[in-house]
Amino acid sequence: MGEKNITIVDYGMGNVWSVFSALKFLGAKPKLVSDAEKISKSGILVLPGVGSFKKGMEALKSRGLDEALIDAVKTKGSRILGICLGMQLMGSVGTEGGETLGLGFFPNRIERFTPQELGENKAPHVGFNPVRFNERNGLFNELSLESDFYFTHSYRMLPEKIVGRYGTCFYGINFLAAFELDNICGTQFHPEKSQTNGLILLRNFLMA
Repeated sequence: MGEKNITIVDYGMGNVWSVFSALKFLGAKPKLVSDAEKISKSGILVLPGVGSFKKGMEALKSRGLDEALIDAVKTKGSRILGICLGMQLMGSVGTEGGETLGLGFFPNRIERFTPQELGENKAPHVGFNPVRFNERNGLFNELSLESDFYFTHSYRMLPEKIVGRYGTCFYGINFLAAFELDNICGTQFHPEKSQTNGLILLRNFLMA
């Protein structure tokens, strides 16, 4: 694969070191970056995160990282992978902590699992669950059409309006678990905690 310089966006939300370690294991050269100018100039970005949507967007904005990410991804075509909260922040609107505008890379809303959706299931959704992909190419190359990944979340995005490659998971309702559209990728699950399948997906992201 050769070494690739990867910018991990460090905005104070979540354990970035597990992502850092997984990327380094795959032979990449990851760097934790919190400087807006450096992020806007990065060609490959990873946006991780754990926590609430509102606090995540506030953290990005307080550092000017929201505009830097939009410039890098939308204007310059940098490749990005959002993980868990990072994927949610790339949506249009999140409702956790109050309705908050996201980065707007795609039009979907992020809302909490409803009691009707959950049925007998509990929130948060934690553990390994199968993800069903619509194809085995790009980000999902060499993965089975149904592969297990590790989740921990209470908010979800529905797969409506999503085009390109994507994967869904069923937890009382089918929700969007992963997607790839041009230079924008996201996973609701944690690939860095998903053992072999997660490493395959991260490797695919790096090789694109």
